[in-house]
Amino acid sequence: MQYPEPIAKLIEGFMRLPGIGPKTASRLAFFVLEMKEDDVLDFAKALVNVKRKLTYCSVCHNITDTDPCRICEDSKRDESVICVVQDAKDVIAMEKMKEYHGKYHVLHGAISPMDGIGPEDIKIPELIKRLQDDTIQEVIVATNPTIEGEATAMYISRLVKPTGIKVTRIAHGLPVGGDLEYADEVTLSKAMEGRREL
Repeated sequence: MQYPEPIAKLIEGFMRLPGIGPKTASRLAFFVLEMKEDDVLDFAKALVNVKRKLTYCSVCHNITDTDPCRICEDSKRDESVICVVQDAKDVIAMEKMKEYHGKYHVLHGAISPMDGIGPEDIKIPELIKRLQDDTIQEVIVATNPTIEGEATAMYISRLVKPTGIKVTRIAHGLPVGGDLEYADEVTLSKAMEGRREL
């Protein structure tokens, strides 16, 4: 049996999301069909607003609805420390532990020659530009503990060390091959405590 076009289009839309196959997409589409119209409209509005109202911070490149973002604008945060992460989701993971009070720099990826991603394809040049500010004393590299994350960390370390700025790497309380966004607060906290100089 073929689905009516509106349901078929919705299923196709859900299947564009990562990890959503035909069965799950179908289940979600029929769930939406059963929702109250106001809830569906709110959901649709939320989807549209994510695309229309969010941007990237011109300072740290985190996702934000204001520019600069709230973290960059927060005068209570330690201006002398920048934590470098791969993705905006990693900032959220770090913030959940409530122990880091510095600023961030989001790379939007990692160096991966196999995928054709070099240092100029992620926000490393922007990081180097930020480091020209004399107030910065430490760069904490919190890239994922993957081959690409490690390569990115080493590359950043080689660029930053000659400037005299301390470069540290979060400790590997995180599983190798894992992502920061899936780590719990205790694991992240221990990883931050055990960070080491590169």
